[in-house]
Amino acid sequence: MAEPLDISKIDPILERHGKETGALITILQEVQAVYGYLPEKALKKVGEQLSVPLSRIYGVVTFYSQFYLTPRGRHTVRVCRGTACHVRGGKAVLKSVQQFLGVNENQTTDDMKFTFETVACLGACALSPVILVDKNYYGKLTPAKVEKVLKQYM
Repeated sequence: MAEPLDISKIDPILERHGKETGALITILQEVQAVYGYLPEKALKKVGEQLSVPLSRIYGVVTFYSQFYLTPRGRHTVRVCRGTACHVRGGKAVLKSVQQFLGVNENQTTDDMKFTFETVACLGACALSPVILVDKNYYGKLTPAKVEKVLKQYM
């Protein structure tokens, strides 16, 4: 069972920024750094502090891909869907990641170890097919190599 959310953890953030509505994105980034995502209770508290409607806050949060509304895994696995990766076997690599983790795209494993995402391009075409685990690139992958890479993060 999950422990209750300690909403007081964001008090220092809110005190530091006061009622400055121009700091909304910065505040949201700092709140997400505390929890790893943006819990609804925290968003409500930010809205109250800044006198900004919750609907506007959700508009900002859902516009920017850097913000997450659900808890994330300890490690983020991103699979490239770019043309170079696709041509060089990226589809099989993607399928291998899905099978190893047991989750679909944009999902987190039940043990909260991994969040799985796909991206349009990782900018490492010469290494295709490529995955990014946290900030580490792994290239020239095959389905067999995927399992070896991901086991390092278990």
